Amino acid sequence: MTTPDPIFVDPRLARLYDAFDDDRGDLDLYVGLAERFGARTVLDVGCGTGVLALLLAGRGLSVTGVDPAAASLEVARAKPGAGAVTWVEGAAEAVAGLGLAADLATMTGNVAQVFGTDVEWAQALAAVREALRHGGRLVFETRVPARQAWLGWTRERRSARRDIPGVGPVEMWSDLLEVALPLVTFQQSYRFPPGMLPDGDVVTSVSTLRFRERDEIEASLSAAGFEVDEVLDAPDRPGLEWVFVARRI
Repeated sequence: MTTPDPIFVDPRLARLYDAFDDDRGDLDLYVGLAERFGARTVLDVGCGTGVLALLLAGRGLSVTGVDPAAASLEVARAKPGAGAVTWVEGAAEAVAGLGLAADLATMTGNVAQVFGTDVEWAQALAAVREALRHGGRLVFETRVPARQAWLGWTRERRSARRDIPGVGPVEMWSDLLEVALPLVTFQQSYRFPPGMLPDGDVVTSVSTLRFRERDEIEASLSAAGFEVDEVLDAPDRPGLEWVFVARRI
């Protein structure tokens, strides 16, 4: 089982996530695909703070959001409309016993890349397949390795400041720690107002993502019982990501 990064499990950081990741234009594609496929039931794997799950539930879809990070789910459950979503704490494998027959499963953002080993990725795909009806679709995005997205994960190119209600001004910056392909490790740091925290003003979160090539992903999907229907370009990051649309067979 993949252990969630501190940004998701530390309550101090989980409450900051939406403020620093406030441009969710990437989710328009998923909402559009749900409509295009006529999906009525959706499984959102790695739902985090619930942004996509709530968008879809607001459109009348039956949505189950699963995530291993309790702090992120706490943020999600506190949002307006959260009662319309079924929230499940656990890894992707947690959905295996829910008896779902979803029309669509999604993995947005970095979710598909947090599975660092082939075993973890295969287990996640197997669990999602079991939760889909025959012919149901899995949609996820992953960065194109050749575009070297990690070059932008530095303090000079990735920093921001937000005013957080009840907290005050918080600064965020990234530092690239290691590139050992197919794994890339980086750190995000958050500086809170002086005296806000008992153990220092800066809290850090280290993340490692797996960069898989297209043929590697297609082979893993085939082995898990999926057929790739199409590979789309991410409209919010043209040329930088693949969006896989795979059908359970």
